[in-house]
Amino acid sequence: MDLSPVLDGFGVVLEPTNLLYCLIGVVIGMLIGVLPGLGPAATIAILLPVTFGIEPVTAIIMLAGIFYGAQYGGTITSVLLRLPGEASSVVTVFDGHAMARQGRAGTALGIAAIGSFVGGTVSIVALSLLAPVVAGFALDFGPPEYTALALLGILLVATVSSGNRQKAVIAACVGLLLATVGRDGFTAAERFTFDNLSLADGLDFVPIAMGLFGLGEILYNLEERHRAVQAPVAVTNVWPSRADLRQSSGAIGRGSVLGFLLGILPGGGATLSSLAAYALEKRRAKDPARFGRGAVEGVAAPESANNAAATSSFIPLLTLGIPANATMAVIFGALLIQDVTPGPQLVTEEPELFWGVVNSMYLGNILLLVMSIPLVGLFVRILRVRATILAPITVLITLVGVYTVNNDVFDIVLVIVFGALGYLMRKLGFDPGPLVLAFVLGSLLEDSLRRSLLIFDGDPTGFLTRPISGTLFAAFLVVALLPPVRAALARRRTPNPTNRTKEHL
Repeated sequence: MDLSPVLDGFGVVLEPTNLLYCLIGVVIGMLIGVLPGLGPAATIAILLPVTFGIEPVTAIIMLAGIFYGAQYGGTITSVLLRLPGEASSVVTVFDGHAMARQGRAGTALGIAAIGSFVGGTVSIVALSLLAPVVAGFALDFGPPEYTALALLGILLVATVSSGNRQKAVIAACVGLLLATVGRDGFTAAERFTFDNLSLADGLDFVPIAMGLFGLGEILYNLEERHRAVQAPVAVTNVWPSRADLRQSSGAIGRGSVLGFLLGILPGGGATLSSLAAYALEKRRAKDPARFGRGAVEGVAAPESANNAAATSSFIPLLTLGIPANATMAVIFGALLIQDVTPGPQLVTEEPELFWGVVNSMYLGNILLLVMSIPLVGLFVRILRVRATILAPITVLITLVGVYTVNNDVFDIVLVIVFGALGYLMRKLGFDPGPLVLAFVLGSLLEDSLRRSLLIFDGDPTGFLTRPISGTLFAAFLVVALLPPVRAALARRRTPNPTNRTKEHL
């Protein structure tokens, strides 16, 4: 491998202008991640006019910093306020907020920052070394592979739930149903729109997530506050202890590798990566019941995975011209505006741009770690604010953030509706997480499944004839059959009380 383009890329990054824009991108990313509802895709779209007057490599360095900086910013609200700013932060809510309620908010945010740094750095190194090989592998993914991947992800939804498995499946089915709202992508027929034009394009993730996790949680907590006096949150140390680091080191390593692998697949992305990393850690744990109640691995694994995936998603964009997610699609547009065409020739024809963007991520991750750890104490202070003050502020931030995405009052109505639904779900013992995660994966599943059946002329056995989709379906069966098999083995090992009584007599 010729290292001269890589070294030239470091020279590009170290130019004062590019250093400044890298810092600006990371800071903006953290800030918009903290603000619920305003994600990196919307922010990058808003900033596209700003990129007209600057160099292409400088513009993409700034936009990339916004993207991976927002992954950690979304963690802050997930841990402190139970408000995931991004779909990839939904899983962090389960254990991150539980740790905050136990007075370990600083530990959760510190572990998240370290996991984000390690995951991003591992992914950057792998991106630099394996981009050509990985890009070739990603070309083999078609609709059948995406179908199997989405099915596997939805099956794992029940695994990540901290509540009853049956209720998690019901919530996931509701999420899949919500994903069908809007115009049919193949026939343009309207489904479940009730002649409402605002529903014609389907439901957005932001109003659903902000309603279920934002308003719903606030209403539920305000009611619970009158039933029992909640002890104030005690913050003893914002730095993770050695025991926490040892306990989370394996999860960080596994999440980084898994996030990198899933992030390079168009359609996989940070959401599926964080979901899969969390499910993996829960299945490996000796005591899975810890998860959802403040397990540090439940924060370390998804945070490492979503940052690794955010970085590796640049591989299909820069080397194949395939945006892996909505944010990558916006960055793709920014490249086209700059008269740069992403694709296989970009590495050879625009080496300064390619390696400049890649190498800027090393610096960006260092800046992210340096800024986030010292500021953890500032973020933790949010928990000291009284609920009577924090709840109205949270509601206001949620509604304003949701409105700014599309400038549509209907989104505020949706937040209120899903807030009421989230409150009822909490009252009835349903975890809203599976609903949101199934909603995110539902569109990918439907589109890929229908395209696959067109390819196979309606023959479902065609999925098994392709190596990758066949392997993924085999993994699906293993994951689906593992719980009943484990339950059957547990019943066998447990002695029957009736038989023991007979033997005694």
